[in-house]
Amino acid sequence: MHVTHELAQKALEGAIRKARKLNTRMCIAVVDSGADLKVFVRMDDAWVGSIDIAIKKAKTACFFGMPTGEIGKLSQPGKPLFGIEHSNDGLITFPGGVPIVNEDGVLIGAIGVSGSSVDNDDLVARAGATVIGVSDLPEHPWRT
Repeated sequence: MHVTHELAQKALEGAIRKARKLNTRMCIAVVDSGADLKVFVRMDDAWVGSIDIAIKKAKTACFFGMPTGEIGKLSQPGKPLFGIEHSNDGLITFPGGVPIVNEDGVLIGAIGVSGSSVDNDDLVARAGATVIGVSDLPEHPWRT
């Protein structure tokens, strides 16, 4: 099941509202459950370098069904996923990407945000996800 264009647009709008509330300029990407780009915006004056990061955060969260910050904890030296960021044509393993899960617990896509601190990126991504669902899948053995 994929996030629809209408729902992806609502998630994007929710993220934009939060970014404005935080007085930040972000790049925001929503991907479907196949990790293919569904909607994207680069807010006025957002960094060009954040385009790729936002898209990769969304894809990373979708590929592994968990927030990118959680993957980051697991990918530190000595941890079980060390080096994973080099797979899949490059992953992003710091906060700002979250899966989008519907009310049935099914992954329908993910949202990735870049352009501010990782804390703000994460807040904006979660704001977008919660407009249309939740941002966490049921427990997984790799999660911390």
